[in-house]
Amino acid sequence: MTLWIAFTLMAVVMQAVRTAAQKDLSRALSPMATTLTRYLYGIPFVALYLVVLLQTNTEWANSFNYAQLNNARFLVFATVAAIVQIIATAFMVKMFTLKNFAIATSFAKTEAIQVALFASVFFQDHLNVYGWVSVFIGVVGVLFVSGLKIGKPQSISSATIFYGTLSGALFAWTSLSLREASLSLDLPLVYSAALTLMYMVIIQTAICAIYITFKERKQWQKLMALQKRGLFVGATSALGSVGWFTAMSLQNPALVKTLGQVEFFITLGITHFYFKERIKWQEMVGIMCIFASILLILYV
Repeated sequence: MTLWIAFTLMAVVMQAVRTAAQKDLSRALSPMATTLTRYLYGIPFVALYLVVLLQTNTEWANSFNYAQLNNARFLVFATVAAIVQIIATAFMVKMFTLKNFAIATSFAKTEAIQVALFASVFFQDHLNVYGWVSVFIGVVGVLFVSGLKIGKPQSISSATIFYGTLSGALFAWTSLSLREASLSLDLPLVYSAALTLMYMVIIQTAICAIYITFKERKQWQKLMALQKRGLFVGATSALGSVGWFTAMSLQNPALVKTLGQVEFFITLGITHFYFKERIKWQEMVGIMCIFASILLILYV
């Protein structure tokens, strides 16, 4: 199996589980506190992953100089990615209060086609015709899964569409920025992805912690009372991020995110069996479209 595919599939599984856990936490914490949870409790796991990488390649570890991180392109893109991802995650958490679990993640999944568009316009990273077709089919599938009905726009609130589409755009920019940051380091991509992730998680934890301290101080007590669930969110978030960061360093983020739509198979399973929400026929049609787009990517 191609390495980027393996990392993407790992990311998909971890993200689906983490998103479900975050939805549960969002009932007890504010959106920003819920966002902080994934970063604060994720740091130890990201650090452990980086240490394991260093131990498995002592030649690279001995030759590495932290001055390599003093790279303007890396610092700019990694910092932008860290900040934008916080906002996107907060919007995602906000959506949990607006619609059911499947719909809350659906509009954000327009991220795949937004990544392709942004990459072409701003980074001259173009897809071939098969790539565009697979992305388009995948997005159509997402819209079906979301429950959109022609002639019945009231079936989904405007707030859900707004937060979902905007969070998708922000997640798209995050993907492209972290890829640029990773590629700017003169290192093997698996290692540059890990270093980019470590830097971003530290920045994100600091930003969220400062915000909570000055704006939502009472959330600290609630957050500390939920340590076990926080560690679970942190672990799954870290593993998911390792998968996404590495896959997007190795491959065009639009293809990675389109393959990542396989998450819907897991998401809808959680929706049906855990949250006891019905899966409608439109969602099944959407699943078939997403499956077709994934097959096209794998075939090409």
